[in-house]
Amino acid sequence: MQGREIGVARVSARIPTGVNDFDHITGGLPVGSVMLLSGEPGAGSYEFSLTSAATLMRASHRRDVRSLYLGRYQGPLALPGRVTFVSLTRSREQLLREADAAFPTEYGELLSEHLDFVDLSAPYFSDSVVPAAWAEAERPVLETLSSPSPSSSSEGILGSLTAAMEARGRGSLLIVDSLSDLLARSAVEPDDILTVVKGLRRRAKQWNGLVYLLLAKGVADPRVEQGIKDSVDGVLDFSWVRHQNRSVRIRALLIEKSMPLLAYVPQELQGRFLLDVRGKFGLVTTQYERVG
Repeated sequence: MQGREIGVARVSARIPTGVNDFDHITGGLPVGSVMLLSGEPGAGSYEFSLTSAATLMRASHRRDVRSLYLGRYQGPLALPGRVTFVSLTRSREQLLREADAAFPTEYGELLSEHLDFVDLSAPYFSDSVVPAAWAEAERPVLETLSSPSPSSSSEGILGSLTAAMEARGRGSLLIVDSLSDLLARSAVEPDDILTVVKGLRRRAKQWNGLVYLLLAKGVADPRVEQGIKDSVDGVLDFSWVRHQNRSVRIRALLIEKSMPLLAYVPQELQGRFLLDVRGKFGLVTTQYERVG
């Protein structure tokens, strides 16, 4: 990806999410942030991360129409040098098929050509009942980037994950899919996950990029889930809600935690974003409403 080098970005610089109305109201996400995307199944956290990845790729590779892709984003602008998707159980092929099915063709093409995909399924499933062939990576993890082999880590899946993030975090939009997968493994202690997240929050300030951590609601013990939320810079909460004027469910996004965002957004505009996933634009905001 092409773009201004994040490493020299000013402290006040923010990275747009690529969801236009969200960026217009919030000013984007501060460089160096670790954001928890916490959501109910299908409520939009995964779609938000993919929309963000593809839109930032488009903005970087199509500088001539950047303003169209980023909408009414208010600068100063910082763009990631690359987008890295770290997956514990999802394959690259699975991600691309899902993007092709739900998003514009251009999204899938951008993700296929430019996404730095790190497949950690081999170390994740290594001590499980899953056959090795099921967890086999479909292609080597970007040989152009020098990093420790995930499968050779003596620290288990957490060691593989931290090694992958360290190798690719600087100046990147780094998407980790997901903390839910880590919590599902009995061999991984929740307290160790909390420690890694706390360390990541500290390290990310030196990387000057942006980190998304995906977490499904209800997977973790409430104490652990709260501990994770306390350990990150911000929490974006995705849920299904009943529309005020219709008896239908609709996706909603609420800024549950983020001092920079909540301080930036005027009090009269602090509420929730109603969302939809549309084939032409990916995840979009359809309405903004106050909540009691």
